[in-house]
Amino acid sequence: MTRSRAVGGNVPHPLAPTYYAQRASAGLIISEATQVSPQGVGYIRTPGIHSPAQVAAWRRVTDAVHAVGGVIFAQLWHVGRISHPEFHGGALPVAPSALNTDAEVFISTGRAATPVPRALDTEEIAEVVDQFRRAARNADAAGFDGVEIHGSSGYLLDQFLRDGSNVRTDRYGGSIANRARFPLEVAAAVTDVLGGERVGYRVGPAMSLHGMRDSTPAETFTYLAAELDRLGLAYLHVTEGVAGPDAPPPGVERIAHRLRQAFSRTFVLNGGYDGDSGAAAISRGEADLIAYGVPFLANPDLPERYRRGAPLNEPDYPSFYEPGKDDAVGYTDYPVLQPCVV
Repeated sequence: MTRSRAVGGNVPHPLAPTYYAQRASAGLIISEATQVSPQGVGYIRTPGIHSPAQVAAWRRVTDAVHAVGGVIFAQLWHVGRISHPEFHGGALPVAPSALNTDAEVFISTGRAATPVPRALDTEEIAEVVDQFRRAARNADAAGFDGVEIHGSSGYLLDQFLRDGSNVRTDRYGGSIANRARFPLEVAAAVTDVLGGERVGYRVGPAMSLHGMRDSTPAETFTYLAAELDRLGLAYLHVTEGVAGPDAPPPGVERIAHRLRQAFSRTFVLNGGYDGDSGAAAISRGEADLIAYGVPFLANPDLPERYRRGAPLNEPDYPSFYEPGKDDAVGYTDYPVLQPCVV
């Protein structure tokens, strides 16, 4: 979950080791989205994993998580067109096609509309694949147990995959196989570095965030899931909510069950689950793991709260992406339960 608390040079905040270690009781922590390169930046104060200072700061995070028995993957991120020239020396953000979207990003002066992006030339795409490859090496050097490739939420890999954002006529556009080519090249490159057992991939087939759409989502995402399975990835993380903004709108087919059939390894569901509904989804065989976002931001001890049936802290929504003068507020200051007295 993006927290917008990175410091100069998009380095993870000095409080980040505390923040993540507080949540180390998760079966697996997936880090906030982390840029693979300067080209991948789209929001202020979001961390990267492409400079030595960033890698060193992430090492302090992973050391803190491991010291208390946790496991943590880095989420590798390139925003594509969901960006602004402020982050690129005045140049346009890149995308599969020069199509704008109804989106806003946070820049130094506040919210700003995204411009019409620049379409990547065919020969440039290999360099973007290399950005992910280098980021995977850096994640390993930073001590992460693995990585999750962010292929959801209308960011660059999602933009290539869906026909509502990709109208290319080269080998990266047109058919489903062509549109999936770049995401699969990224997954293959990262897997070559880390091994499939240390790589996951996130998708959001029903998500319309950032103007995303696809004419045949079931076919598109089932193809991708089967090909990711062929590459031997450890897990597929699917955002298809049972409640809230990530739930498919009425009348839209739920396709997570199709992806479950296409992907033979660990299957993760995400979106609007609480403790009971998450456990029920696992018991019904719909998923192997349930991912929690907002509840874990506000409840560092979320598993224990679910075990005890304890009430949850209320999230401080204004502090999610726009921290105030004190970065700790809404970040590391949420209260935890007192230990049980036997």
